[in-house]
Order: sequence, then C-alpha cells, then structure tokens
Amino acid sequence: MDQAKPLFSYRRYWAHKFTPAPFLPMSREEMDALGWDSCDIILVTGDAYVDHPSFGMAVIGRTLEAQGFRVGIIAQPDWNSADDFRKLGRPNLYFGVTGGNMDSMVNRYTSERRVRSDDAYTPGGEGGKRPDRAVLVYSQRCREAFSDVPVVIGGIEASLRRIAHFDYWQEKVRRSVLPDSKADILLFGNAERAIVELTHRLASGEDIRDITDLRGTAFMRRTVPGDYTVIDSSEIDEPGEIHPEPSPYQDSTQSPACAGQQNTAGDDQPTVIKFERRPRGLDRERTVVRLPGFEQVKADPVLYAHASRILHLESNPGNARALVQRHGDRELWVNPPPLPLRTPELDGVFELPYQRVPHPAYGDARIPAYEMIRFSINIMRGCFGGCSFCSITEHEGRIIQNRSEKSILKEIETLRDTVPGFTGNISDLGGPTANMWRLACKDPKIESSCRRLSCVYPGICKNLDTDQMPLVRLYRKARALPGVKRVFIASGLRYDIAVETPEYVKELVSHHVGGYLKIAPEHTEGGPLSKMMKPGMGTYDRFKAMFDKYSKEAGKEQYLIPYFIAAHPGTTDEDMMNLALWLKQHGYRADQVQAFLPSPMALASTMWHTGRNPLRRVDRDSEVVYSPKGARQRRLHKAFLRYHDAENWPLLREALKKMGRSDLIGNGKKHLIPSWQPKGTGDNPEGVRGAKGIKPFRTKHTGQPGAARQRKTRRPGKPRRS
Repeated sequence: MDQAKPLFSYRRYWAHKFTPAPFLPMSREEMDALGWDSCDIILVTGDAYVDHPSFGMAVIGRTLEAQGFRVGIIAQPDWNSADDFRKLGRPNLYFGVTGGNMDSMVNRYTSERRVRSDDAYTPGGEGGKRPDRAVLVYSQRCREAFSDVPVVIGGIEASLRRIAHFDYWQEKVRRSVLPDSKADILLFGNAERAIVELTHRLASGEDIRDITDLRGTAFMRRTVPGDYTVIDSSEIDEPGEIHPEPSPYQDSTQSPACAGQQNTAGDDQPTVIKFERRPRGLDRERTVVRLPGFEQVKADPVLYAHASRILHLESNPGNARALVQRHGDRELWVNPPPLPLRTPELDGVFELPYQRVPHPAYGDARIPAYEMIRFSINIMRGCFGGCSFCSITEHEGRIIQNRSEKSILKEIETLRDTVPGFTGNISDLGGPTANMWRLACKDPKIESSCRRLSCVYPGICKNLDTDQMPLVRLYRKARALPGVKRVFIASGLRYDIAVETPEYVKELVSHHVGGYLKIAPEHTEGGPLSKMMKPGMGTYDRFKAMFDKYSKEAGKEQYLIPYFIAAHPGTTDEDMMNLALWLKQHGYRADQVQAFLPSPMALASTMWHTGRNPLRRVDRDSEVVYSPKGARQRRLHKAFLRYHDAENWPLLREALKKMGRSDLIGNGKKHLIPSWQPKGTGDNPEGVRGAKGIKPFRTKHTGQPGAARQRKTRRPGKPRRS
C-alpha cells in the first residue's frame, strides 16, 4: 500500500505564481484583486466557507492551491437558478461539488423526518440554506451554467451514496448518486490523492472520460473491459451450499455463461468465472466483483443486504477489488478505496496556509460549527471501531492516518498566536476517535489482507497494538506549551481500548476532563449491542471504576455522561425498558436523546431496510433483524430514555401494562415511573391520575414530587383548589 505517489511531489501547475490567496475567492472582485482572469477549479459547497482544516472544502481548496491551481469557492449558492453558479466565470478544468461536511438530508432533517430549524454550518445558524440532496441539485445547476465543463462530485454525501442505497427519507432504494447527478466522476473517502492526480491529468489535457484508473473514484461505463475477470459477489461471501439451480445472487442481466463457464462470445468480452470456493491466484488489479444490479437490490431485500455486506468486505485498501453494479444499460464502476495518507502527507495537508476563521464576507455572523471547533486540533483520521450505525469508518476507512507529534504541537502554537479570542484552552485534541492516534495492526501484511469489519468487536483483535503511551506523552507536551492553560479531550473515546492502558486513563482523568466526560456505550442489552458492534457493559463498568478511582486520586469531582441510542435495529421494548432501569439505578437523567437515523450505506441501515443481518453471511434463511419503525414505538423507545420526564409517563404506563410490567409503576424506589401525574403534564392537565387519585407530595423547600408520602385528593372531576 506504500506505492502511491507522494501527495506533494507533483510539479506545480504554472499558475502557482498567483497563489497562495489570503482566502480562496468567493467573488470576481476578489479574483481581480489577486490578478486572476479565471479559476482553474471552482468548488461548490453546501456549507459556509470557513478557512479551517476541519472544513472539507477548505482542505480540498488549499490542497489544490498548493499544487499551483487557482481555486474559487461558491458557498451555499441560491439553487433556484444557475446565476450563482456563473458568478466566478467558467472554470478552466472542472466544478467540484459537495453537499458539505454533512449529508444534506441528515443536516436538514431529524430522525423523525422533521425539518430542522437551524443549520450549524450556516452564518447565524439559519436553516434552509441548502437544498435536499444538495449534490444532485448543485451538479445540475453547474451543467446549466456551463454545459461543457466537467463536474466532479465528492464529500460525505457522494461517498455514502456511491452505489445503489436505501434512502430513509423516501423509504426506497435509490440509484447511485453518480448517474442521478449526471456528474462525470465521483470521489469517495478522503479524496486528496485522487483529486490531486485527477486535476494534474486534466490540466495536462486528458479527457475526464478516459481517467478510469484512480483509486477512490467511481464512474459509469457501458461494459466491463474484456481484459478483466468478473467474479460474482456470491462467491466472495458464499450464501450457503451451492445448488444446481440458479443462485439468487446471480445478476440476471448476464448471459447464461455467467452461471458456471467462461464466456466464449468473443475476445472483447470479459471472462466471467463462478467458483465453488473463494477464488485464488487471480490478478487483483484486473479483477472486478459484480454486485447485484440496481433493479435487483431494489426489488429484493436479501440481495440488497448481500450487496451491502460485500461493499464493506471490499473496503480494505490493501486487498479491495473494483466493484461493478448494473444501473440500467450502464455499469457503475467503483475502484478500490484510496490509499491512506502517510504521516508527512497528512502533516502537509494540515500545515497549509489556512486563516482558521470564516471568510470576511460573513462579517460578524456566528457560524455554530466553527465556534465548536475554533480552538480544537485534529490529530488523526479514520476509525477501526466499525460501529454499524456510524459513517466515519465507511468514509474515512479503518486504517488510522496519523499526524506527527511535531505537526500537532506546531498547530497548537499557530492557534495560540493567530486565532482571535484564544484564552489558553484547547477545546479538543482528537479526531473521529480521540484515543486511536498511532494505533495500528502489529503486522502490515496482516493489516493489508484483513477483512474484519471491526478491529475491536466482538473483542479487541490480538494483532492490534493498543499502547496509548505515545498519546500520553503528546498530552503532556501539549499542555506544557507556553500560553496553554488546559487541553480538553472532547472527541469520542473508545473506552474498551482506553482500559488497555491504565496510565492513559489516569492522564486523561487527571488533566483533560472538564468535569464531565462523554462516552457512548449506546445500549446496555446484548441484542442491540450485537447489531451495533459495540462492547458489553462490563467494559463500561471497568472504565468507570478507573475513571472514579483516578478522579478521586486527583481530588476532582467528575462525572461520566453516557450516550445511548433509541430504536436501533435489533432493539425490543424490553431492551429499552431494561436500559431505562439501568439509567434509574445509576442516577442518569438524559436531557436529550438520540433516535436511530438510517444513514446511507451504513450496515445498521441495511438491517433497518432489509430485516437481515449483514454482519453475517446473508441468504434466504439467514438471521432476521427486527427494527422498531412505527412512530409510536419510536416515541416509546425515546420515552424510556427519558423515563424521568412527566410528559412521557402516560405512554410508559400504557406500555408497561401491555408488557406485563405494571410492577414498575408506583411511588417507591424500585419503580420506574410513578402512578401519579403532575398537573399540567401528559394527558391529565388537572393532575389526577387513576382511580385512587394519588397526588404527588411536594416538599417544603423544593416543590418537587416526592415518594415518601402520599395524599388522597378529592374525587376525580373535583380537583383540589390551589
């Protein structure tokens, strides 16, 4: 995997004499001030332009600028016409289009499909500044503006929709975003390698339609070239015993030759092989895996689950093969994932001349997403956790890409010296997962051949190096820098890895927790945890014991804040009830709760849509996964997480009675919810509940409901006067 051309080794484009720009221009006036007559690339994004390495368009723009190209940005354009897409003129090479740092549908809608009133990536937090499925809309407007200019799509929205995918908001399987957007090429994952090589090749005169060999790209073609060997995906992950009858995983668009013999139609046709066992000895570079076509996965949930599993199995850059999926009369071709950036390359990306503030065009407007990361430092990329509901692994990959200690400390000093308002506190020193920095497989050969979906589930892989002492040393050096008072860790933490290095937990708790530490066990019950690929609560208990011990030794009163997900596939009402009992037993009262949102391409979304478990081999008789989909049941699952909220008590009482758990309704410590209802809450505005008419006892000092005493009220219908 170390054969990629170094990112910053290309000969710079002739226009480098015009760069770098203070900010990438967003107007013709800024271009004129820079002496530009045109842009080589124009990036279109659904986010406000913040010149910071936590914002994707800034990273891509500055990376291309470092190669000598003139890059302009059109941020949050008016999509109702093509006018905004013409304001920087015609780009010399291409339009680069992204929905932004988040999928536009996830950004605009809640898990209950309600429109969000705000947008953290917009000045003032104002909602409605990007369209639904922004990549599709922006790409079409770019075509309207300049029909002859190539369109390149990327970012997380394109990345997670690169093959046929289930769309939660329409409750149907949609085609790949590539043919729907009519773009020329799609870049998925971290795209620096692909975008740099693509841009240099376009600048040298190559036609974008001829560039088909770039890792991390997807494109459309009519047929599979004749010099490729095509493997049916059912033979990568055998669905079970091979029978003489046609396999349900066979692509019906292929000729009968696909069922068992080589194609003899002619030398210009690809060789198609069916294997009794997994194929060996083939040239991986000239092999492509055929997924069931769009029409097949749309019509058959089992085939959809199978295709989803194969996509994830073919995600290791060290052994992944190209994938092909039929869309109508064309083939969607997905090349293997991009090779991870080496440490010097990632350092180079983060050390580009970012201003680290929003573009001046926004004036004093507050951009919430920027405020959140304003004083934070990203130290790595990727996540090998493989949580089935999460998009990080699917987008950034399982191999951790690390920055050097020197580069990280240098950025802290830059932040200290240049970012307005810095008071000495680093709000976060982390990444997708805070404590995975420098963790990797002990053997590069094993890493390049591994197909595990997670390095830490069902247990930590014996080949994984879990030593976090380098991170401890980084923390110590960071907080020792002049002008730095505190360094907090706010990114997600894998506590199952943390406990492998007790010294790390001690360092974290003693110096880097601001009173509260958020972690995400996600659930307490084995059923949903097995579908999430998350560790059991025994590991949480072990971490909490360390946390409490080291907090006490440091003389600090600190608390863990656990996060949980409601309505995840594989979760029953009983599971949520048991979770609520655990929360009450441990004294946790969640202010906000998260309901499962099926994001495109996630394995948990596959469970949600198909009712099958893609974490195992999928066939007609494979494990069926139940998902709580009904609106009332989803409300119930969220209500269990907020068992302490009186507004939820009527719903919970009804559910507990149906579940045969009326014993959990009462006014003692052993009960989950009380039998009374406070006045003005739930479905009883007068405050009387049940035949006995039990009223809450209110203490003299707090006025809060108490369980020590009860008082009979007047008859129902005659509420006691206040």
